[in-house]
Amino acid sequence: MNRLNGELPRIGIRPAIDGRLGGVRESLENQTMDMAKNVAGFLSDNLRHPDGSRVECVIADTCIGGVAEAAQTAEKFRKEGVAVSLTVTPCWCYGTETIDMDPHIPKAIWGFNGTERPGAVYLAAALAGHTQKGIPAFGIYGRDVQDAGDTSIPSDVQQGLLRFAKAGLAVATLHGKSYLSMGGVSMGIAGSVITEEFFQNYLGMRNEYVDMSEFIRRINQEIYDREEFKKALAWVKKHCREGLDKNPAEKRKSPDQKDRDWEFVVKMTLVARDLMIGNPKLADIGYGEEALGHNAIAAGFQGQRQWTDYFPNGDFLEAILNSSFDWNGIRQPFIVATENDSLNGISMLFGHLLTGTAQIFADVRTFWSPEAVKRVTGKKLSGLSENGIIHLINSGPAALDGTGQQSDSKGNPVMKPFWNITAEEVQKCLDATEWCPAVLEYFRGGGYSTRYLTRGGMPVTMSRINWVKDLGPVLQIAEGNTIDIDPEIHEILDKRTDMTWPTTWFVPRITGKGAFRDAYTVMANWGANHGAIGYGHIGADLITVASMLRIPVCMHNVPEEKIFRPSAWNSFGMDKEGSDYLACKTYGPLYK
Repeated sequence: MNRLNGELPRIGIRPAIDGRLGGVRESLENQTMDMAKNVAGFLSDNLRHPDGSRVECVIADTCIGGVAEAAQTAEKFRKEGVAVSLTVTPCWCYGTETIDMDPHIPKAIWGFNGTERPGAVYLAAALAGHTQKGIPAFGIYGRDVQDAGDTSIPSDVQQGLLRFAKAGLAVATLHGKSYLSMGGVSMGIAGSVITEEFFQNYLGMRNEYVDMSEFIRRINQEIYDREEFKKALAWVKKHCREGLDKNPAEKRKSPDQKDRDWEFVVKMTLVARDLMIGNPKLADIGYGEEALGHNAIAAGFQGQRQWTDYFPNGDFLEAILNSSFDWNGIRQPFIVATENDSLNGISMLFGHLLTGTAQIFADVRTFWSPEAVKRVTGKKLSGLSENGIIHLINSGPAALDGTGQQSDSKGNPVMKPFWNITAEEVQKCLDATEWCPAVLEYFRGGGYSTRYLTRGGMPVTMSRINWVKDLGPVLQIAEGNTIDIDPEIHEILDKRTDMTWPTTWFVPRITGKGAFRDAYTVMANWGANHGAIGYGHIGADLITVASMLRIPVCMHNVPEEKIFRPSAWNSFGMDKEGSDYLACKTYGPLYK
């Protein structure tokens, strides 16, 4: 279900053809259109939107042999909500007469690698035209020559098509949506200082703001679905196991006070969701304006300190909304950033749009060297952790999917898109989670923090956008794995920070050079206190998204052969990272 206003973006397939009638075009019509249909079927069969809907492709009414048919196709695509453009051809075509000229739509060209007709020659000519006109496009060119009648899509071409399409759809989905700041700046954290230039010029998004007093108004005046509140509270009492109360006995809240806190944080969760996407039930009780919401694809909750010094914290709100399930069942995760760190929130959003999975929000808290672990615990790290580990932990907002209690067909821990999650896996995630009364020295108003330990063995990618004055946004990426460590080591290390919070032990994949010389160097080069952790090694997809949005990548450990950027990037020098910076600077933000 698309819970936001605006249609889901579609992929437009443009079959380009040699326009010369009298024998040439006629001989190519069926092959070219069949190529378009074949690609459309492949993409629709293999891609879903994050809400679970199948991705739709729109094919041009005719093959495109010149500017008139290009214009007819552009008009059709405009009417049918096409936001990603893919041109396919097995032959020579007239380059600048047939290319897609819309500067805001991500675009690629697949030129069939066959010797009978020069589709690859058109690919090179058309990409040169795009580069000359300042409209970057991605080139897809199969490594091996195919026969003219071969309708298969080689595996390397499939990879390019999927990488481009996933990234393009992510970019298109952002456009016109809102980031909702629930509150303002949290504890001087730079990421919660909203940089509207980033959202509007780079992402094509709106910025929306509500003061946290709106939560109190809606709670006190019961501006929420009261029947849903009863349902939610009953679900919480049944499934949310209360854990360790770390507070001194004389400062602990009474059972009655804790019960009232549970009621309050459930109401906070309902209010936050309704602020993001609206709720028609509110119109039924006389609140038509509130029923509309802010069309927010992502949000952030300030919390500390003005809120949490007096009211229960937002940890339950953030953990449940970021998860793939709640009292209404299994559903698409929301993206809600702790401490209103909008830059980490958008990093989470990128991961979600590319994978459909929930994301973990965490502090990049501590690097534990083997020597420090040995000194503190008397034990040695081993296996993947033998050269040191990074402790990812925060005060309770991480999605419950991050427990790693979902499994693939072989029993390995995974984080799945919600449409593949079972009720049994939901229960396992809940069973692996404790809800600890908030530590009152941090959260004077109380609340509940999430406590769990992420299972090791999951491939994950940590990413983060940082804003640099006079440069703009830059993206950091670290692919690696969650790991299991000796339980005794975990217990000792966990107690040195706050054991009422969720822990993920992370080891980045090391390259032996630069920022990935070792795990310590990754931690030392991370640009902020937060990171977004998503399932899978998706660094290459993130790099493709960043290039579409003109966001340079300042740090990554993605193998060079997987990097996929517009062909124009090749004209900015032989150093891939330097050329990325120069290309992004030259073209500027996508929507400026």
